[in-house]
Amino acid sequence: MNKKIVHDALILTAFTLVLGTVLGLVYEITKEPIAAANLAAAQAAYQEVFSDADSFSALEGFDKDAATAAVVAEGYEDSIDDIQEAKDASGNVIGYVVTVTAKDASQDNITFSVGIQNDGTVNGYSITSIAETPGLGMKAEDEEFYGQFEGKQVESFEVVKSAPSADNQIESISGATITSKAIANGVNAALSYFNSDLGGAQ
Repeated sequence: MNKKIVHDALILTAFTLVLGTVLGLVYEITKEPIAAANLAAAQAAYQEVFSDADSFSALEGFDKDAATAAVVAEGYEDSIDDIQEAKDASGNVIGYVVTVTAKDASQDNITFSVGIQNDGTVNGYSITSIAETPGLGMKAEDEEFYGQFEGKQVESFEVVKSAPSADNQIESISGATITSKAIANGVNAALSYFNSDLGGAQ
């Protein structure tokens, strides 16, 4: 009986070691392609919200924790994950791409990049991670909604349920007010950080 237990334990240990080795190899093999895919998705999002930029580079000295603390102190439930300088062909900074994670959506966090020109004009946003309800919150990816943010130079956005009567008003997605507000709040958090820590409108 004891020999059988020892035998089974040895087999289980060997199986666990082999499986661990295989998983480790798979991780090493897939690590670089996954990182490359994530980088490509991020670059595509940057280009989408700053099509006239020639290149992007990470803001020197950016501190994610400090940036997030700054917007939380302003009353936002979001994190500032990354700041990229958008540059023209001569290397001049023409604006910023602020990547935000909105934490007040209806299903899960929404991560997206917001393009902001030096004069404070919002170019728009591009979503890189979303898991909202199909046919409702997922419409945040539709141009009918995200197009409302484009080309706007406002201090902050406000979500309304009827046709907008002011430049800063965004008409809510029907049946998805929470998602609509989460996106607007995320854009507002990006604008808040732009104004307080990136020099604001020039």
